[in-house]
Order: sequence, then structure tokens, then C-alpha cells
Amino acid sequence: MTQEQALAILKTGANVFLTGEPGAGKTHTINEYASYLRSRGIEPSITASTGIAATHIGGTTIHSWSGIGIRNYLDKYTLDKISTTEYLSKRIRRAKVLVIDEVSMLGPDTFSMVEAVCRDIRQNNDAFGGLQVILVGDFFQLPPVVKNEIQSVGARHALPLPFQEKSARFAYESPAWKRTNPMVCYLTEQHRQDDNNFLELLAAIRRNSFNDTHLSQIETRKITTDNAPDKAVKLYTHNLNVDRTNDAMLDTFSGHPVTFTMTSKGSPGLVATLQRGCLSPYNLILKVGAKVMFTKNNPKEGFVNGTLGMVVGFDSYVGLPIIKTNDGRKITVEKMDWSVDENGKSRARISQLPLRLAWAITVHKSQGMSLDEAVVDLSEVFEFGQGYVALSRVRRLAGLHLLGWNERAFQVHPEVLAEDTAFRASSEAALTAFAQIAPEELQKMHDNFVKASSGHVISSAAERSLTPDEIDSPIGASRTSTSVGMKKKRKGTGFEEIRKKHANAFKRWTEGQDEELRQFFANDMSIEELAKTFGRKTGAIRMRLVKLGLLEE
Repeated sequence: MTQEQALAILKTGANVFLTGEPGAGKTHTINEYASYLRSRGIEPSITASTGIAATHIGGTTIHSWSGIGIRNYLDKYTLDKISTTEYLSKRIRRAKVLVIDEVSMLGPDTFSMVEAVCRDIRQNNDAFGGLQVILVGDFFQLPPVVKNEIQSVGARHALPLPFQEKSARFAYESPAWKRTNPMVCYLTEQHRQDDNNFLELLAAIRRNSFNDTHLSQIETRKITTDNAPDKAVKLYTHNLNVDRTNDAMLDTFSGHPVTFTMTSKGSPGLVATLQRGCLSPYNLILKVGAKVMFTKNNPKEGFVNGTLGMVVGFDSYVGLPIIKTNDGRKITVEKMDWSVDENGKSRARISQLPLRLAWAITVHKSQGMSLDEAVVDLSEVFEFGQGYVALSRVRRLAGLHLLGWNERAFQVHPEVLAEDTAFRASSEAALTAFAQIAPEELQKMHDNFVKASSGHVISSAAERSLTPDEIDSPIGASRTSTSVGMKKKRKGTGFEEIRKKHANAFKRWTEGQDEELRQFFANDMSIEELAKTFGRKTGAIRMRLVKLGLLEE
């Protein structure tokens, strides 16, 4: 299934499990859908199973969003407490669309608890209380952490969730998954790797058909520590190896160490969640010569999460580090924010340089990254999928350097292997079913979901004539005022009224205007000033900047 086909299904409001191989474009598809919803006045709730994954998508953890926190069971008292917490109750009742990223790392009990909370607060017995639920992830990647703990006294009084086998480990084994009954959208495109031999090797691991031919390819990438490339990041399975490598390497430099300390503001619990999910450490110690990796996206400054470089100095004004990236660019790095926002207001924020020492990182923290080159040690792999995640971070086989591997390194979970066959079949069935729906009927389904979610419908004629960056619709606009506005546009008066204030509103951008926009934005002209200069609304300016890669979405 292509990204466009998956988007067409998402827009109908169906519950969806969006899956596919690493690099298939799952996050991009969700970002496209989120932009589509926001342009129609619908704000999706973007969450993830872990803090690290949440920082990648600009969301919060599902544990925080739902109010379950770190609980491993749900009793009547706890459910009542969550349901009567005003901000949680308002958040969940107002929600229309819930996205849960990296669902493969969410255990079945946790998944059931979140679903139960949504049903209770929304007073609706449908799955998740009637929300559209989009589950994103790949079960071949890292599974949930299993805690072998003695059952607590409180857990014995947990609410009787629907029966499931005690050995259940994955979210799809949860009764709540069956209640949700998501349509499967299995993306089959590849946007990370462009090396056909490497793609076949990764596919063989995924199919559990890894053989001697594939092993011989792997053996060509075997190296020793002494001949590991200097600029390549090292991936280890254990934190101990990562910390030991980074600390030892930093100590080899004789320069003066400079410490940058994280600052925070807001709810202590949410701050703690942000800190756990942030790839930048609380105390970042740097020296000239230190190898670093950027931990956040900032297209305007020319770096993304995973960009590698070296500290070449500190500026003479406030002592900010100057990083020379591997492709030769110099960037003076300032602190950036990681935040939890709700209804346009920040509930918690941390600030730190978007950097970490990068001689080594864990495979777990590499999930979601794309690397040109990596030195990988799979000799201590202890979990199914760990080796697969590590290998699939690299774009080409030529960029892979292996220190070693063990028997489990190229294995995937046998239960997931069996379930994947069912997922693929379900995706094919969905694709076949939607192919039989006439375009006009499909558009009607899209519009009906927007209306049901209190959003505003953009007419087909208007959408055909406009590019996405030219649609500027205020978040939270009421259905009544929006519908009136749309009627005016159909009569031919809406654009005229808007253009009295914004002369170029809804007009296509020219190449010359794009170039001018790039220059003005590079010279720090504000979005408000750019709107006046180009005769467009501020929202249209923001969306154009995102499309040009100058502003983070």
C-alpha cells in the first residue's frame, strides 16, 4: 500500500493500524494526515508509547495523555480518580483523533487500560469511546519491556479487564485491540534504503529466511575496533557500553570541559517524562574535538535528529558550541525546547542544547533515526528485533560496519512473524475494498468525517485549485461560522472579502516568490512581516515555510 492510499483510508475516520518496514514512511504519513486535519480545524492528539518516540513526533506519551502514568493495573478507585481529574476529562472528551506511535512497544495491559479510560470518560461503549484511533508501528522492531514483578496487593483488586492469556506480550493480543478492530494499512514503499542487496537482506531477516548467502554479505562488513571509521556512530545493545565508550573518548581530549545544564518549567511529572524521553542529557559536557549528534530537527539551521559532527570551538559571546557537521557546515548551536502543549498552552518545557556525545548510542535510542554510516556491535543482542532495528538504521550496506554478532542478532519474534502474514492479508483486503469505492463516494466519506469531528469541509473545487500550504484555517473554528464562510466562497464572494485584507490569499506561489521568501526568512524577518510583504495570511506563510523545509512542522 502506498502512503497516498493509506491517507485516503485515514481520512474516512476508520480506526487504522499503520505499519510497514523501517523507512516505509509511517511518520511522514501521520504528519501528512495531521496537517490535513489541522487545515480543517481538527487538532489530533499525537502520542507515543515511549518518551523517546514522543519527542520524535512532537507529542506526549500515551501514559501521560490518558492519565494512567506508570500504573500497571487499573482499579475502580484509580479509574474514578482519572475520570474526575478536570484537565484529563476535558482533554479526552474533546479529542477526535488519537494517534499512538510505536505501538509495538506498548504492552497489552497498558493498551487495555488506555482504552478503558477513554470509554469511561467519554461515556461511550465503543472502542476508545468512539475516537478515531490510529496505531502506528512495526512489531518486528523492539517489543515491550516485560517486568517480572511479584503481583502487588493493589493489583489483586484491579478491574476485571476482558480475558486474555497471561503470556500475552503484544498490544495486538489485547482484547482492546480486537474491540478497536483497526483496518490494516501496510506501507510497502521504501524511503530510507536505496541499496537493493541490503533491502533484500533486511527483508530476509523480516521473513525469517536469513541464510548463508545473506550471512556471507554480513561477513564482508566485519571489522575490528582498531579499523572502525572515526566518523561513524557506534550502536551498542547496552547502556554500559555506550557510557563507557563516550566517557573514555571524551577523556582522551585535553581541552577544558564545558558543561551545559538542562533547564525546566512546568508540571514536575511532565518535566520528568520529557527528561526521560529527551536524547540530550541533563548535564552535557563538551570539549573541542568531541564527537556529537544532533537530537532534534531544525531545518532552518540545517540539522535533523541524527546529524553528526564535531565540536570545533565555543563562541566568544556566550560560549555556545560551534559544530562542524560531517558534510563541512559550521553551526553555532543554541538551546532548544522540548514541551508538552495542550490547547495552545505549554504545560511543561525543558531546554537544552540539541546535542549528545555520539561516539556511541544504544540501539533502543537509535530507533527512528536514519544514518549514513554506523559501527554496530550485535555480539550481546538479548531481544528479538534488536539486530533488525540496528541494521535498518543504516541507508546502505556500504555504510554498515559490524564488530560482531550472536545467534539472536538476525532473528525476529516467531509470534510476530505469524501475525505479520495476517496483517499483510488484511491490508490487501482493505486496498481491494477501497478500490471499489467511487471517487465521489470516497470524498463524501472524507467530508462526513470532518463534519462529524466539528471541522470545516473544504470544497473539492477549492482543494483542486489550492496547494496544501495555501489553505489557512484557524484551529478550533466553530462549525457554524465555518459553514457560513464556505457558503460565501461558493457564491464567489469569500475570496474577494479575504483579498481586501490579504491581496494574494489562495493564489499559487511562484518560484520567484519562493526564493524571496527563503531570503527574507534567512534574514530573520518575522512571519507577521512576511505575511504583510507577500499579502498572505500568517498560516499560509507558516505552511509554505514548512513545505520549503525552512520551518519544523
